[in-house]
Amino acid sequence: MSTTARATKQHEDDRVRVTRWDFEPGQSTGRHIHAYDYVVVPVTDGRTHVITPNGTVTVSELRAGESYARPAGGEHEVVNAGTAPLAFVEIESK
Repeated sequence: MSTTARATKQHEDDRVRVTRWDFEPGQSTGRHIHAYDYVVVPVTDGRTHVITPNGTVTVSELRAGESYARPAGGEHEVVNAGTAPLAFVEIESK
């Protein structure tokens, strides 16, 4: 099994990019920087560890359908810290 979550681009145009992320337990996005403001829409319930470059770990409990928004510029890695598959849709505003 790969350690990297599967990213599937669902839509992209000059205004937005929509990506679905699917994680098995323990899989990660890899470290990245958000170039755009974004909204995350969890598809499943789950727990993530959000790891910043300085090693700070934030535990997040995701609930299916409970969206949240974040500004551009954040740098982190997201890991599925649960025991079940995890999925969310990320909508980036260009």
